[in-house]
Amino acid sequence: MSWDHGHGPVGLLLEHLRTRVRAGQSHVWLSGPAREVMRAWHLQQRGGRGAAAPVGRAGGRSAAVSAVSTVSAVSAVSAVSAVSTGARPSAPVLAGLGPGTGDKAVWPEAGVDPVVEASLAGVRAGVMSCPAYVRLRERGGLGWTMVFAAGHPASPLVFVGEAPGVEEEKAGEPFVGPAGQLLTKMVMAMGLQRPQVYVTHVVKFRPAAGLGSEESPSRRPTAEEMAAALPHLHRELAVLNPRVLVALGATALEGLGGGATSIAEARGHWREFQGIPLMPTFHPGYLLHNESLAERRKVWEDLLQVMEKLGLPISLKQRGFFKG
Repeated sequence: MSWDHGHGPVGLLLEHLRTRVRAGQSHVWLSGPAREVMRAWHLQQRGGRGAAAPVGRAGGRSAAVSAVSTVSAVSAVSAVSAVSTGARPSAPVLAGLGPGTGDKAVWPEAGVDPVVEASLAGVRAGVMSCPAYVRLRERGGLGWTMVFAAGHPASPLVFVGEAPGVEEEKAGEPFVGPAGQLLTKMVMAMGLQRPQVYVTHVVKFRPAAGLGSEESPSRRPTAEEMAAALPHLHRELAVLNPRVLVALGATALEGLGGGATSIAEARGHWREFQGIPLMPTFHPGYLLHNESLAERRKVWEDLLQVMEKLGLPISLKQRGFFKG
């Protein structure tokens, strides 16, 4: 097999790491298979010499080649993104893979990393085949149209809502109704475009108040529906590994480990989800029912904190939005 950096599993793995650096990431969490691939590559580069532990019983260059040969390109690179849903271990700093980006987030270009795309496709497939989700849909409590996510998977900013509504179910895309239109305006006020951010839901199917009726009103997800959804959401976010998460509403905050907390008390205060800074704020739907400038200002203050965390420029005009 070729050991050229641009080909094979190691080449894809290195390019994936470079992509993460360009997106503003400075650390990476490697699973066992990924560590084996990187160790084998390191040994080969040094001709099998050095203090690094040998791979396999034979050790040396032949063992290094053998170790990498047994790992497919997709599985090797996916291993980097396969962060467990528990606490993250200490991580090595990426070295020699690109210039540092400081605190300023790097916004993705149009293309999508094929490995990340494949990893998300695996998450989508898991949602569709999930036995718990299937049972809930068969009972009629959830719709049958999956609404997964929208936006760029390499975005440093991810918004998480609770569940799709009627408009989202029809479109097959999150946040396209009135609340979604307001979210788009919020994103644009930050100086961004909607395709530059990633938007998803905790529950990927619409919770319906009536059994089997497409026109039945939407409702908040039940505890059982949340339990079915959370493992898939956590896997999705492990693949994305953004710089900042924004929880839109109490249900989204609960799904991100915030517990059954009042969003009015939680908003505006930084939390963490698996090491990722998390900002809770009101759901855009709340602002549609409460149009006071004071409430809109609260959400905007939360987003200003997000902009500062991402290193986005903030003008005096932006700082003055929604002030009475």
